[in-house]
Amino acid sequence: MSHAWLWQNRGVTEPVIRPATAGDVEALAALAAETFPLACPPHTTPEAMADFIERHFRPEHFAAYLDDPARRVVVAARGGGASDALVGYSMLIGGEPGDADAAAAVTARPAIELSKFYTRAGEHGGGIAAPLMAATLDAARVTGAVVCWLGVNEENARAIRFYEKQGFAKAGRKHFTVGGRVENDWVLAQPLG
Repeated sequence: MSHAWLWQNRGVTEPVIRPATAGDVEALAALAAETFPLACPPHTTPEAMADFIERHFRPEHFAAYLDDPARRVVVAARGGGASDALVGYSMLIGGEPGDADAAAAVTARPAIELSKFYTRAGEHGGGIAAPLMAATLDAARVTGAVVCWLGVNEENARAIRFYEKQGFAKAGRKHFTVGGRVENDWVLAQPLG
């Protein structure tokens, strides 16, 4: 597979954005456990977050995600070569939207879901999110998808502003369950043409 979307700035502390590899699974699991709570509404309990992380973000989950041909995982790292520290990641999932509300809101096909997009809290405002998003959308285009969509909690104003600044627009609503509580999400979409 061609990685024409690879983005790199070769400075020692400048970010490198690249496809995730099998060697990243431990770091991805740790990064996911650290960053997932940042996107949760304030009322989400620590127990609910821990349960979600345990069920979705263990190293073996990331190993399976990397082996899944429908998925693309992109990482952002800072450092120098083999000692790069992951500071952000995204995950794309191709195919028909698995959520009926999202499928109704996003009518163009083929579609690809931006399932995960996270950066460490210390990186917020540090210039990594926009290049990570650009590389992620380039990776989405390589798949042949014509639209990229995502779900974001309606209370996550910071993320919504970021996604809208990156060209996503509200297309509908869907629901997401964490800890047995149903949350309301916006479905945002962006044409990839």
